[in-house]
Amino acid sequence: MEFNPVALDIIWMLLAAFLVFLMQPGFAMLEAGMTRAKNAGNIVMKNLMDFSVGTLAFAVVGFGFMFGTNDSGWFGTDGFFLSSVNPDSEEGLVNTAFWMFQVVFAATAATIVSGAIAERTKFGAYIVFSIVITALIYPIYGSWVWGGGWLNNVGDGFIDFAGSTVVHSVGGWAALAGAIVVGPRLGKFTSKGKPVAIPGHSITLAALGVFLLWFGWFGFNAGSTLSGNDLTIATIAVTTNISAAAGVVGAMTISYVLFKRFDVTMAINGAIAGLVAITAGTANVSPGMAMIIGLIGGILVVFSVLALERIFKIDDPVGVISAHGVVGAWGTLAVGLFASAQYGGVDGLFFGGGIGQLWVQAVGVLAAFAWTFPVAFIAFKVIDKVIGMRASDEEQLRGLDLTEHGAEGYPEFTGGLSGLPGDVPLVSPAD
Repeated sequence: MEFNPVALDIIWMLLAAFLVFLMQPGFAMLEAGMTRAKNAGNIVMKNLMDFSVGTLAFAVVGFGFMFGTNDSGWFGTDGFFLSSVNPDSEEGLVNTAFWMFQVVFAATAATIVSGAIAERTKFGAYIVFSIVITALIYPIYGSWVWGGGWLNNVGDGFIDFAGSTVVHSVGGWAALAGAIVVGPRLGKFTSKGKPVAIPGHSITLAALGVFLLWFGWFGFNAGSTLSGNDLTIATIAVTTNISAAAGVVGAMTISYVLFKRFDVTMAINGAIAGLVAITAGTANVSPGMAMIIGLIGGILVVFSVLALERIFKIDDPVGVISAHGVVGAWGTLAVGLFASAQYGGVDGLFFGGGIGQLWVQAVGVLAAFAWTFPVAFIAFKVIDKVIGMRASDEEQLRGLDLTEHGAEGYPEFTGGLSGLPGDVPLVSPAD
């Protein structure tokens, strides 16, 4: 039987898609572990549903907006309702595998938002926004980069190989808008604006989530070659792993310098930061440069988490705005600094390529924020006016497991009564 390279490409795209799908339970475990036990079921339900409704929204319109014919450079105009996916030709079958790979990316952008607005958001309101981001916000920006859009014509072309900005910053900036609209959790800040620590209920679950994400990320990055015949898969896997490891070390080290302890949650976010940071340039930088990119990402996520909470008074229980939004921007800019033609055909500033690619990368980063944040903010505001975004004080105290779903993630903790363990006072003793 004659070898068919297209068959290998299809197998590779599907295998990578399955790996990326594993990131959904990874996000669910990370978010559940970093929040309180009385909201664990709600966290899991949101991650289950944003993938489900996101799949349908992306199938109906999102995929067409992102990868349909894009003569204007702004969005696709065909391919809706999976019209380009069919079993009648080799091309149609390739498109089928490609859709499967892309839908798990869309779901990743959506589920990032969940962590930033956890523990105080109405379930129905969150589901509505999941539809908006997978049907409109993510696909439109994605079309500018991966769908033949206008960012390909800026300079020598914007580089975001696997989505530091397309997926992660878009998710992070949408999360920022949501956190601002919904406001902080009950008791998160004192009357004087001092942040109050609200520990998550399971570091173990959070760590499991990170390991699942780390594993799934090999499909996220290496799968973005879209070809099992592309030998750069090897380099991409190495740069992905090294950056993640460096992110952990960077976050752990700077947390010790700042807090005089090896902070577990910061180290966890350091792993995510390292992975997010390398995602844009994973095919364009050397392993050594990946180490620097991840290390800086791990340090940056710590300072960003602290700044958002202490200076801007934004409550992000899982740190997704910092790990995905801020570090995603850093990783995208890093391509313009550390890219090497030996690996990906372009030289960054530190490899003699001048400032041109860095400027293009900055345009892409700014475009992502300029599109995502205001559109997401308006969407959240409309949802808030129509059905309400924020759970009541009583609902937050009892826990969203009970008030939204009529069940508890850990009924033995409370005897199935109220969900009160783990509550924080309305006014901190610090007042």
